[in-house]
Amino acid sequence: MPSKAIASLSLDLDNQWSYMKTHGDPGWESFPSYLETVVPRALTFLEERDLIITFFVVGQDAALAANAEVLQSIGGAGHEIGNHSFHHEPWLSSRSQAQIEAELAEAEEHIERVTGQRPRGFRGPGYCCSAAQLRALARRGYLYDASTLPTYLGPLARLYYFATSKLGRAERQQRHRLFGTWREGRRPLHAYWWSLCGNDGCAATLLEIPVTTVPFVRTPFHASYLLYLALVSQSAAITYLRIALALCKATATQPSLLLHPLDFLDSRDCPDLAFFPAMSLPREKKMEVLDRIVHVLTSSYSVRTVRQHACEVASFQGLRTFEAH
Repeated sequence: MPSKAIASLSLDLDNQWSYMKTHGDPGWESFPSYLETVVPRALTFLEERDLIITFFVVGQDAALAANAEVLQSIGGAGHEIGNHSFHHEPWLSSRSQAQIEAELAEAEEHIERVTGQRPRGFRGPGYCCSAAQLRALARRGYLYDASTLPTYLGPLARLYYFATSKLGRAERQQRHRLFGTWREGRRPLHAYWWSLCGNDGCAATLLEIPVTTVPFVRTPFHASYLLYLALVSQSAAITYLRIALALCKATATQPSLLLHPLDFLDSRDCPDLAFFPAMSLPREKKMEVLDRIVHVLTSSYSVRTVRQHACEVASFQGLRTFEAH
């Protein structure tokens, strides 16, 4: 019997305060948190399905003593810990390389101190990505970046976010690249190498593991989108997933899918974030849909951490290379 193709699964551990901050809501400065609720819930879900995945952790959360025990439990369960920046600002990519390196270093310090793992993978908040960001990652010895989301829908997601926020003009301008531009839809779906040339003239490469979107149409199909579709029809959501994975098979795309904390929560758990799509879906229903998503994925793929995914594809001959601008 042929072995299954590989896929990777990750969870961007965005905390309540980080969503509030990006949305322009007051009170985020006190760092309100739902980690004590969502992390045990997610770990139990994964353990029951024998899944080991990647958690991208925000450095600010690791810096707070109140979060130490719950973050330690992630590594204790065997999961990979990745870096999701320190301040969780989707405009990180607009900063200089020196500023980005300082951001990475601060996050690394606290994440390693608390979890015992030094991150070797990175995902930018809001899928932000820039040449300076990639060069900073390469200089700091990262194995992979996982920040790109090849979809044309980023501007629509940004419009929805702005429409539900109280952001002023200056704050909107700061977030003008949130979720990317329509050009993101032209990025590759397969893993590829970034070719990087720094100001010192030294060349470097960095592996990119994109968050997978549906081949050809480039619409997202990670869990948050499927749960939003499940508000209309669970059957339609799962059918959409099956079609997406069938197209991945047909194009030899090894999918890298992601989860978010809000996939495990509803508006009862966090009323302040009730504006998010699918927060009106009761968490019991969400867990049913998540179970079906994972079942469909694991039926066709051997699910790994993003680091394991990166290590396997890095040995492939013929991966394409793109110059970072």
